[in-house]
Amino acid sequence: MPANRHNGYTDYGIGLGLRVPHYRHILAERPTCAWFEIISENFMVDGGRPLEVLDAILEQYQVVQHGVSLYLGSADKIDRAHLRRLKTLVKRTKTPWLSDHLCWGSVDGTYTHDLLPMPYTREAAIRTAEKIRSVRDFLEVPICVENVSSYMEFHASEMTEWEFLTEVVERADCGILLDVNNIYVSSRNHGFDPRRYIDSIPHHRVGQMHIAGHTKFEKYIVDTHDHPVLDPVWELYTRATRLCGVTATLLEWDDKIPSFDEVHAEALKANRYIEAARAAQKDSN
Repeated sequence: MPANRHNGYTDYGIGLGLRVPHYRHILAERPTCAWFEIISENFMVDGGRPLEVLDAILEQYQVVQHGVSLYLGSADKIDRAHLRRLKTLVKRTKTPWLSDHLCWGSVDGTYTHDLLPMPYTREAAIRTAEKIRSVRDFLEVPICVENVSSYMEFHASEMTEWEFLTEVVERADCGILLDVNNIYVSSRNHGFDPRRYIDSIPHHRVGQMHIAGHTKFEKYIVDTHDHPVLDPVWELYTRATRLCGVTATLLEWDDKIPSFDEVHAEALKANRYIEAARAAQKDSN
């Protein structure tokens, strides 16, 4: 299995999102967990309970930051005050890398608080890559950008989503947070082959993967993160692992959250598919 040549996070194993319903259990029981992913914005505060919990977690675990509001694809300039607060948190957590979404969500200083899909144009790719490089240089930490799930497309698009993602990360010289569930959700909503998406991206730039559950409706499916990972997503995860190498993997479970042990057991299923990926690669050699 080839190592990840870009970011090298191959030994981080399987992580979990740090969520409020599990705080008490984690702090009291100190369960075994390779690492926790935090939503950066939840801890960009001056003090209080969030930082008290975070510091207690940092005493025992590796923490990786994941953001939801950099809006790297927005035409607006990056909020420098936001970046300064984010850098303060980066120094506190010593996060080995930082991720956020390849999306937009603000116009003229008005924020939608949503992860909106982008028009896949050359101009958008150039502007987004410039912004990613600027953020990385300011924060002084490697950046991975995540593909989002989408429910609409722009007529102005000049390329596929995977071509756009490739264009952005190559121009920015950054990593990819490959959300396998998002690829599956978007493929069903827009009618493309998710295997072609995974086959076409620069595999050596995948520094992290996300897996999650989704909900099927009559005409579309939604990235809900409220139940276990479905079989088609595990199949794509196996394919991605075979192509990208064993990469830091995180299970997202953000609604109807069960016990810590149940979420952790679901996350650790990834090890089965890692072994399946290894076997498939061995058979192909």
